[in-house]
Amino acid sequence: MMTRLNLILRPASFVVFAVLFLAAAIPAHAVEVERVVSSKGIEAWLIRDHSNPVTTLKLSFRGGAALDPENKSGLANFVASTLDEGAGDLDSRAFQRALDEKSISLRFSAGRDRLDGSLRTLNKNRDDAFEYLRLAINEPRFDETPLNRIRQQILSGIRQSQEDPGNRAGRAIFEKAFQGHPYARDNDGTLESVSAITPDDMRDFVKERLARDNLLIGVVGDIDADTLKKYLDQVFGTLPEKAKPWKVAKIDPKLSGGIEVIDIDVPQSSVQFAQPGILRNNPDFYTAYVLNYVLGGGGFVSRLYEEVREKRGLAYSVYSYLMPLDNAGVVMGGAATANARVSETIATVRDVWKKFADDGPTAKELEDAKTYLTGAFPLRFTSSAAIADMLVGMQEEDLGIDYIDKRNGYIEAVTLEDAKRVAKKLYQPEKLTFAVAGKPAGVVSSN
Repeated sequence: MMTRLNLILRPASFVVFAVLFLAAAIPAHAVEVERVVSSKGIEAWLIRDHSNPVTTLKLSFRGGAALDPENKSGLANFVASTLDEGAGDLDSRAFQRALDEKSISLRFSAGRDRLDGSLRTLNKNRDDAFEYLRLAINEPRFDETPLNRIRQQILSGIRQSQEDPGNRAGRAIFEKAFQGHPYARDNDGTLESVSAITPDDMRDFVKERLARDNLLIGVVGDIDADTLKKYLDQVFGTLPEKAKPWKVAKIDPKLSGGIEVIDIDVPQSSVQFAQPGILRNNPDFYTAYVLNYVLGGGGFVSRLYEEVREKRGLAYSVYSYLMPLDNAGVVMGGAATANARVSETIATVRDVWKKFADDGPTAKELEDAKTYLTGAFPLRFTSSAAIADMLVGMQEEDLGIDYIDKRNGYIEAVTLEDAKRVAKKLYQPEKLTFAVAGKPAGVVSSN
């Protein structure tokens, strides 16, 4: 089981960032991405890696929690959390025991725009692993006992999130930005909506939403194309040809400045902020990505960190990130600061935001950002699971099968003129909206 109780505070698409960072980590000559199509027309992108007898698969069905019925919000997450809780002739205990005994990792999760799954197995157990995957997505049981257990776990998580300042502030931002749109709802649902979900709702979800036309697959490991084709047909060949329509309406985030205060009796407030952002397919996305590194995505070397943490000691950390959802773009950020210093923190963030919008980065900041983004990468993106995730992301974002070869060129092509132009266009201090959860001294709601 995998739930995402804190998704609103994470980058919108882990896939986007995995692609951007990991691509820098793989020399173009070191990998070849193969397009593999089975006899039943199931497509996967494959990178062969014969260094270990392991196969890793990542799958993604387009259409996530944003498609949940309003009175059954949390349905996608609930389904994802229970697909591996018994399938076919195996009840929950037998299914989990079979996975454990053969060291097979099988996980599912749901985001706003996707339902994701991952499989990792030693090749000696590969036949069994792919059969368990087939059962999970084609014949899930949704038995009463595991459903009740998982439901209680999700409800407990929702209750905990209601007490967490970061979650409360993040939720306030999303509810304001996307009021009247499915993105405003929490992926995990509410206490009432999760309690109302039935096994029939979950079975209908599987029938309507898990299909071949909204399926994307990435595979990495010690496997050849012919063997993979056999597994693709076995696992996915009997899925419905077409899913229920998975697109939701595009929306411009409704953020126009101001502050919302959520009263929670804690000594330190969570400060979340956001403004309208940029979609992944925007021609200026790479420039915006480099800009965000300079502003707040670069950790210790970012503008926000320098002004908020280093110069003033207002917060232990402060950050910003791009959140390109399928149907909306947001620039988000956050910090945690003592209640007595929230007002100063907000004022400092606003000042940095405005100066960056007016002037953009310096030539040195731009070159340093480009050097980092093309030459360094987090070690956590060096696993086969991350590479399989990247392959799915390349398909999701329509980046092309040769994206790995081209990606660094997109970053290197960003000029100082581009950066200053996009900074003026993208960053909108007058629309920078804050949500504060805590007891901030001297700060009141101003929406």
